[in-house]
Amino acid sequence: MTTQNKLGIWMDHSNAQLIVFITEDSATISLDLIHSLYDKTGSNGRSEHLVHNKENQEQYAYYLKLGDVIQDFDEVLLFGPTNAKVELYNILKSDQKFTKTKIELQQADKMTDNQQHAFVKNHFTKK
Repeated sequence: MTTQNKLGIWMDHSNAQLIVFITEDSATISLDLIHSLYDKTGSNGRSEHLVHNKENQEQYAYYLKLGDVIQDFDEVLLFGPTNAKVELYNILKSDQKFTKTKIELQQADKMTDNQQHAFVKNHFTKK
């Protein structure tokens, strides 16, 4: 029998805490969205439309980066305070690479690292 790889991701639109669940222990890594270097508040010769498109492209790249990590796991829990988890879920479900990956969503507030670990541990051990 093979061991299932389980991953919990607390996320919002700019930050993701990845918690790998291995039996009773878990490990955490952090993945931050890198914002572009130009000033988004100033015009800098850019229209609001161009700035919005650039932000959407950065957000999509962030989700793809998370998808690259997620593809190595059998079960994934996406949780956090914003709808970023739903946006990521929709992108993953439209990709054939994730047809065998069980992905669950749960609403959660802002949490400390210890609370995130406990949340993931509780989710995967209650099954």
